[in-house]
Amino acid sequence: MKKHKTITLGHGSGAGLTRELIENVFNKNFKLPTLDDAYEIENRMVVTTDSYVVSPIFFPGGDIGKLAVTGTINDLSMKGAVPVYLLVAYIIEEGFKIDDLIKITESIQKTASICNVRIVAGDTKVVQRGKGDGIYINTTGIGILPEGVNIVKNKIKKNDKIIINGSIGDHGVAIVNAREDLGLSPPPESDCAPLNELVQLMLSNGDIHFMRDPTRGGVATILNEVQKEINHGIVIYEELLPIKNEINSVCELLGLDPLYIANEGKVVAFAGGNCKKLISSMKNHIYGKNSTIIGEVTDEVNGVYLKTSTGSLRPVLLLESDPLPRIC
Repeated sequence: MKKHKTITLGHGSGAGLTRELIENVFNKNFKLPTLDDAYEIENRMVVTTDSYVVSPIFFPGGDIGKLAVTGTINDLSMKGAVPVYLLVAYIIEEGFKIDDLIKITESIQKTASICNVRIVAGDTKVVQRGKGDGIYINTTGIGILPEGVNIVKNKIKKNDKIIINGSIGDHGVAIVNAREDLGLSPPPESDCAPLNELVQLMLSNGDIHFMRDPTRGGVATILNEVQKEINHGIVIYEELLPIKNEINSVCELLGLDPLYIANEGKVVAFAGGNCKKLISSMKNHIYGKNSTIIGEVTDEVNGVYLKTSTGSLRPVLLLESDPLPRIC
């Protein structure tokens, strides 16, 4: 905070500036019990809250409504909880089209219904024209943690495998293509999807120590945040990273690294033991067909590193801010 006297877009990026803001402003006052996205409050009840400011609000593969529901469901799921209830609050700019509001609300209800989640409360506020950029949505989710499930960072061990359930960077590239009108054909689609069923399947078929969804800041940011809180290093393998050719092409064109690009339907899991059964079960799920091991926990390095196809090690650092603002 010493370098900044005012808030920048980078402070909301989920990367280094966000962590600095949380540690030096919020945690200093709130004494937060954890920096995870969801928290077990009591009696196996888990709660999370999030706000969505994506631009544009409609994009290939989803919209702000679907994104709000899946994002909150996924935050609960990363703790191993089964999502049950959802609260939804709208902040709407004067002049926003009612037809668009109906589409977004229908999308929220449809996604919640698919996940067997009930919307039980909400709120609506309207701000003056020019003061709200269309619509923002806040969602609070409540879930129940099954007995015996305990997903915490300190369970991560040396030799744990790092697993992801599919391709990297899809959401961020879909958003930037739609926002900047890059004209890619066919347009890249967001991976926006609810992971509650997949996560419960994973918990039943593997020794899952920890999970996070690599949204803002992408896979690289999640791995760095985890590594800072464990006594081990992390190595991921370039040849194993599931990145689509079109995603790589866009990133090369824009000077971006797919490892730092947001995803909205992916889980990064740290798992122990033989992961064959786990990977096999994940591949049988619609949102896990391309599941694969991408790395491991090791004491051979101190930090997060990418092992390239030539065998060299490249540090994967925590960026100060996300290169793509307003993506969720």
